[in-house]
Amino acid sequence: MAGWPDDDHPREECGVVGVHLRPGAEGDVAGLVQVGLFALQHRGQESCGICAASPAELRIEKDMGLVAEVFTEERLDELRFEGARTGIGHTRYSTTGSSLRFNAQPLTVRSNKGLLALAHNGNFTNARAIRDAMLTAGAVFQTTNDSEVMINLVARYAELTLEDATARVMGELEGGFAVVLMDRRRLIGLRDRNGVRPLVIGEFDGGHVIASEPAALAVVGARFLRDVRPGELVVVDDDGLHARQVLEPEPTPCAFEWIYFARGDGVLDGADVHASRVRMGEILATEAPADADLVVGVPESGLAAALGYARASGIPFDLGLHKSPYAGRSFIAPNARLRDQKVRLKLAPTQSVVGRRVVLVDDSIVRGTTSGRIVQLLRDAGATEVHFRVSSPPIRFPCYYGIDTAARQELAAATMTVDEIRERIGADSLSFISEAGLARAIAVGRTCLACFDGNYPAGHPGDDLGKEGLDEQGELFRSVTAPFTGT
Repeated sequence: MAGWPDDDHPREECGVVGVHLRPGAEGDVAGLVQVGLFALQHRGQESCGICAASPAELRIEKDMGLVAEVFTEERLDELRFEGARTGIGHTRYSTTGSSLRFNAQPLTVRSNKGLLALAHNGNFTNARAIRDAMLTAGAVFQTTNDSEVMINLVARYAELTLEDATARVMGELEGGFAVVLMDRRRLIGLRDRNGVRPLVIGEFDGGHVIASEPAALAVVGARFLRDVRPGELVVVDDDGLHARQVLEPEPTPCAFEWIYFARGDGVLDGADVHASRVRMGEILATEAPADADLVVGVPESGLAAALGYARASGIPFDLGLHKSPYAGRSFIAPNARLRDQKVRLKLAPTQSVVGRRVVLVDDSIVRGTTSGRIVQLLRDAGATEVHFRVSSPPIRFPCYYGIDTAARQELAAATMTVDEIRERIGADSLSFISEAGLARAIAVGRTCLACFDGNYPAGHPGDDLGKEGLDEQGELFRSVTAPFTGT
């Protein structure tokens, strides 16, 4: 089953960051990449890695776990070596390729273009077809994630420079993706023609940063320059920043970046994330009013929309649910009773809900499992009515562009009506924001709404490529690596 069995949110994607220091600049490139990854930890918690390079050497450290768990000072010291001025990092949640140590990124290869390292957010929807063709031609793959397909394609064009080979590969790959790529002398960033996955550029006194979100720029002291444009390739080397529009842009950034994934303090493609979420709540209040006493957001992801709902409706907002910061992320409950306990470990209702008619606001419903448990929590605490409002439209289709939602048959809205979902979660009423309302809230032009409407702007891989689309030998890899990696 894709995703966590007891979580109603789509799973995070991945976070990427790259740093290049100018000649003569003082700085710890590995340390800068590490703090950038801290700021992107919300985008993936399964594994992380950092690669650092000087003109003479390239080193990599990666493992399963959170950034703070993997990158001790001792491990960072391995990446702090003379002349190191370029580095990339990755924090991963698997959407293609099993959650195993050998699938952790960055990926590194020794190629006709020297030592290369790559970190990737998103999915290549035609990766399986390309990989199968390359296997038939004799290529060897060490992982089951689709990022290795790209790095093999780049290496295949021996007659081209690294920049030209990467540009050519951009035209061969389909899907939604943002990539940072490096050799020992330069950093490259690129984004798919639709700009489905985000990527931004920052500059500081010592050099440049390319990262998934502005939060990673701020922590290294870089100022935001701009988003990488859809279909654009940017190169940072000792001569500075160079940009090249490789593909004709067809912008359709992922709406879920503003609904849920991105940190609330960021601006992506010109749209303020927090302000967009507040507007979602305001629009939801006009589209789906409720006769209630209190508006409560599911922390943390539903709070901004709940604030907007309260402002537009005039119903008071309160923190009706307390979220424990110490509930373990790895507590995957194997049965319904323990899943109920997990929800109670993470969330506790406050006295503000006692005797009140509550509007409960969250960003999404995937399966409806956790949503139902939260509704019951509020009822057990004394809420007299619970009216559930959702700041995304119903999720009816799987995502092929780097978000792990679920198989379609597991999506509540794909198999049930809104009223049937309402009955399942035990709410007095249930409403979702409309697709038109969501578009008004984000206000960036056209966005990717594929998980809501089934229209995939960056291509559709067919039914044979889901989360495990490249994992036909996953069990073999698992049995071979488990004694050595502990996975």
